[in-house]
Amino acid sequence: MSAKWRKFLSYYRPYLKGFIADMCFALVGAGTSLVIPLIIRYITGTVLAEGFSGPKNTILLLFLLMLGLLAIEFACNYFIAYVGHMVGAHMEYDLRNELFTHYQKLSFRFYDDQKVGSLMSRVTNDLFEITELYHHGPEDLMISAIKLIGSLIILCMINVPLALLAVCPIPFMVAFASVLNRKMKRTFKKNRERIAEINTRMEDSLSGIRVVKSFTGEDMEIHKFTEGNDLFLQSKKDNYRYMAIYHSVLWCTTGLITVAVAAFGAHMIGNDALTLQDLIAFLLYVNNFTEPIRKLVSFTEQFQNGMSGFERFYEMICIEPDIEDHPDATELSDIKGDIDFTDVTFSYGGNPTKESNVFSHLNLHIDAGEYVALVGHSGVGKTTICSLIPRFYEPTSGRITIDGTDITSVTQKSLRRKIGIVQQDVYLFAGTVMDNIRYGRPDATFEEVVDAAKRANAHNFIMELPNGYDTDIGQRGVKLSGGQKQRLSIARVFLKNPPILIFDEATSSLDNESERVIQDSLEELAKDRTTLVIAHRLSTIQNAKRILVLSENGIEEEGTHEELLSRNGAYAKLYHTVV
Repeated sequence: MSAKWRKFLSYYRPYLKGFIADMCFALVGAGTSLVIPLIIRYITGTVLAEGFSGPKNTILLLFLLMLGLLAIEFACNYFIAYVGHMVGAHMEYDLRNELFTHYQKLSFRFYDDQKVGSLMSRVTNDLFEITELYHHGPEDLMISAIKLIGSLIILCMINVPLALLAVCPIPFMVAFASVLNRKMKRTFKKNRERIAEINTRMEDSLSGIRVVKSFTGEDMEIHKFTEGNDLFLQSKKDNYRYMAIYHSVLWCTTGLITVAVAAFGAHMIGNDALTLQDLIAFLLYVNNFTEPIRKLVSFTEQFQNGMSGFERFYEMICIEPDIEDHPDATELSDIKGDIDFTDVTFSYGGNPTKESNVFSHLNLHIDAGEYVALVGHSGVGKTTICSLIPRFYEPTSGRITIDGTDITSVTQKSLRRKIGIVQQDVYLFAGTVMDNIRYGRPDATFEEVVDAAKRANAHNFIMELPNGYDTDIGQRGVKLSGGQKQRLSIARVFLKNPPILIFDEATSSLDNESERVIQDSLEELAKDRTTLVIAHRLSTIQNAKRILVLSENGIEEEGTHEELLSRNGAYAKLYHTVV
């Protein structure tokens, strides 16, 4: 058995009792449906043949028996519909949890190449079809097999020539189904890819709706969405064409079986080779014989749809995180904050060639509590250096240590708990002010949250909001100004209270007044902490203990603001260009 099939079947394991019970009820329900036509045949062929003088009680008892069988079938169908579906729902729950948890394990390098809408599609559309297959697949196969085999045996018991006539089209149906199945599988997979693309375009457009409207780009967005929708419609058209051929041919064939049996049976009655009651019973069982064939037709479509979804799920689950904790990784305990880069080379493509490297053989030491600024033109590696410290990316070669401990030897969670990051593009979650500040430390008390907000110069504006700390700030904090959002992100870091800080152009997008407020908050936050600052506005880092000037060749210059200006080198040129 392949690894994919082992993975597919593994989701039954936690719910095996419910699944087995579902199969048992399906078995009983299918068996019950086979008994009722036998009773009808007995009534028409034996009981009624004796006349109505004696067997009235017998007919009543048989009628009550059929009602009892219908009650059993009702109970079985209820159990299958409710408990069976709940087994599927629990499996869908597990699949969704596993996929979302897997997303959380994947590194920045993975998300650099992915579209959020496509990832969301795998969690929603794909998983629903998979769970429909998980629940209905085995159940439909069980019911169909029982009815198909059981009715075929009974048909042979009634009349072998008629039974052979009913079986004749089956080989054709199997051959036809196998050809169409391959074509349908391709269209189902294409459908999933294209609906994922539609989700991506919708997510991108709605997330950037303010940009769309400010540039009057509505028509362009509608055009792009319509293009994707047209492609999806075309793949649906191909899909439904194959399905129409598939269903119409197979359903017509099963109908042809009934017609052929009725015609040939009537001929046999005319030749005294068959009784009327046997023909009635035979036609009842022909329906039991053709129904599972039709159900298997529907199952084939469901199977292809579900498996195309599972292949996309399995494809994602099989992506190994490129950054994982070592089996013997330890917790990073209390630290001072010394940081060392030793002969570090990094390439986003993971290919250590001179042309693809962001920087090569970088050596850098930062003392605990030191305030270091990184400046330079875009693309020289300022953000990359800061992203390597919390292991958002792994260096191609070299070693990074904190207090002499290699960061690859400690768990990622314990490492990142020691690092606070304030970025230019602040991300706030949908929810309240309290929720977003408390994200820095979920177990913080209300008083601790308020204290963090005060230290970030955020408390006053928060109290002016309609519901204070319980105010809903909208998706991505849309109800707040840029400065307010930035202060909440700083409060979040104050609450986290890490010994190492990274400010990634934290004030570059703010107006002068907001920048002064934020700068005060940042300086308060940076006290007695190892701090790395990436800045385009060089006026904000003039008090830095050390400024590193980065270029394509690595660290080109370092020193204080005054020292670097006096050298009249790269920093001075950059400073006079900016100022």
